[in-house]
Amino acid sequence: MSFDPTILARIQFAFTVSFHIIFPTISIGLAAFLAIMEGLWLKTRDPLYLQIYRFWLGIFAMGFGVGVVTGIVLSFEFGLAFAKFGQMAGPAIGPMIGLEVLTSFFLEAGFLGIMLFGLNRVGPKLHFFATCMVALGTLLSASWILSANSWMQTPDGIAIEHGRVVVTDWLKVIVNPSWPYRLPHMLIAAYITGSFLVAGVGAWYLLRGEHQAFGRRTVSIGLTFATVLIGCQVFVGDMLYGKMLEHQPAKMQAAEGFWEKQSQSPEPYYWFIVPDQQNQRNRFALGTPYLGSIWLTHTLNGRVEGLKNTPRDRQPVMGWVFYGFRTMYGLAIIMFGLCIASLWLRWQGRLFTTRWFLRTLVVMTPSGVIATLGGWYLAETGRQPWVIYNILRTADAVSPVPPSVLLSTLIAFVCIYALFMTAFLIFTFRMIRRGPQTAPSEPVSTGSLKHALKPAVMDDPAGRNPAPVE
Repeated sequence: MSFDPTILARIQFAFTVSFHIIFPTISIGLAAFLAIMEGLWLKTRDPLYLQIYRFWLGIFAMGFGVGVVTGIVLSFEFGLAFAKFGQMAGPAIGPMIGLEVLTSFFLEAGFLGIMLFGLNRVGPKLHFFATCMVALGTLLSASWILSANSWMQTPDGIAIEHGRVVVTDWLKVIVNPSWPYRLPHMLIAAYITGSFLVAGVGAWYLLRGEHQAFGRRTVSIGLTFATVLIGCQVFVGDMLYGKMLEHQPAKMQAAEGFWEKQSQSPEPYYWFIVPDQQNQRNRFALGTPYLGSIWLTHTLNGRVEGLKNTPRDRQPVMGWVFYGFRTMYGLAIIMFGLCIASLWLRWQGRLFTTRWFLRTLVVMTPSGVIATLGGWYLAETGRQPWVIYNILRTADAVSPVPPSVLLSTLIAFVCIYALFMTAFLIFTFRMIRRGPQTAPSEPVSTGSLKHALKPAVMDDPAGRNPAPVE
């Protein structure tokens, strides 16, 4: 059996980047949340804020560690699986990746130790400063990575000479046309992810009748942040949609499920389709009448352009783009509805006692991560068949690596990352089950991973049984 190396390289990168993005998204959201909690504790000296900080600090540390390890892999994949991309785009992409390391990674590395292990060793103001610097580092990291990725989506500030990128304007490379919109969209998504994660765990405690003060405070704070952020995301997402429709119309046409060069009038809004890429049509479509024209053209009878306006060899695969967008958009609608419901319940004084609402919050705990993955698939599959939009095709960027090597490394990544995810989930669920009142003031060294996963160690809140150090 023979395999297409281009398909294998794309699957390998899609898997590794999908796994990786989970943890920076959580880290960015939790880092900002931790900075706010510690700031509130310093201002009010309310011990509950410190308890919240200590509880989420351990989960943040685990997510941050896995994110760093899996992020390093992506840099190697650029050179090993997509060497032609590196050869051509290196003069633009390389410095941005290097600046991400020099600014954000060094900033995080310099203050992370103080944040994790210095709560009882340095003054509270210095520790708060370290927490803020780590949060700033996560923001800077996202800024540089989104700048590089946005440049691949909407390249600017370059010329092509002898098959290589030559930078003519660094400001246009960094602040490319889509970056000012994609960066706030991604950051708000990360903060929403952290908000629903915090609120969902608090709701779980309230349903169980445990740690009531902790649960009430985290549900209240998480939903407050989520309500403000989801409102901002509506406007930012709409602006990003318009910008991408200007620069990548095929992506947004595929995201809406439209094929015809000019749609019917009025146009429905599709919620479910069965696309037929070969025949350039939908075998089945389920939508809401009139809503497509109203939502997309802001008129009752507006027409919408479809994917047939793009030559077939430049079209993305509609199914991936459509359902990536629907995953992100559908979850955003549910989040928005929950935030509106939370305002009503808060006004009625039933926010912490309405069990159907608390159960829904628990179910929605990972919703931010899933929505972010949907948005990422929309962005990346919608750019295809280009790795640098309208400049370099993905098929032309792949390294001449034997398919057997790509397949074996893909299998290895799946196995190793499954181990990472299993360990992360075990640690997180046991910390949640153990409860916030037993959270240590700082992470405790437990020696080997095998020892750390033992229930006796996981359930020992103060780390009284650490592994012997040899």
